[in-house]
Amino acid sequence: MHAAVLATARAMNASGINRGAAGNVSARCAGGFVITPTGMPYDECVAADMVKVGADGTVSGRRAPSSEWRFHRDIYVARPEAGAVIHAHSPFATTLACQELGIPPFHYMIARFGGDTVRCAAYATFGTQELSDAMLAALVERRACLMAHHGMVVFGRDLKEALALAVELETLCEQYWRVLQLGAPKLLPAEEMARVIEKFAGYGQQPAPAAE
Repeated sequence: MHAAVLATARAMNASGINRGAAGNVSARCAGGFVITPTGMPYDECVAADMVKVGADGTVSGRRAPSSEWRFHRDIYVARPEAGAVIHAHSPFATTLACQELGIPPFHYMIARFGGDTVRCAAYATFGTQELSDAMLAALVERRACLMAHHGMVVFGRDLKEALALAVELETLCEQYWRVLQLGAPKLLPAEEMARVIEKFAGYGQQPAPAAE
């Protein structure tokens, strides 16, 4: 698990959605979760630098956990379907978040994140319970949100899905930013978004092979 968390953090940076030691990655494990350490560039880390944090906040490891460990813990407590969490300061998501903008249904792929919008959580100081509370409110019935004057957070079933969703969200943020340059965005109606959300419930699921 420790090696997988580090590999995902490095892949997050390699994808361009994060830089340096900003952002953080975690994955659920027995009794808590494993998370990236605070203030360490991922290219300089080894697997043993990843930190286990218990559900009660106890820390196991040779490093201090990310300063954002609280909202990772709170996602795992509130959302049992979450197996991994990624937080990034990606350029376009952060640009929108610094304007306190959520993303409306300008594109049907918004439904990939669980609803007809991606909300922007209210601002609170990093590393605080207030930030965690604001983020959880924005994540109700969603798998992602922006964080005002901060960045983005997503969760998935596992590390692979969480990273894919983070990249998809940054792509949508870039597209929405570009649409805003053309004027007021044209939005899909609520009934179409409801249809798309229903279709996404089974999206990507392959049928079982036919019996021979």
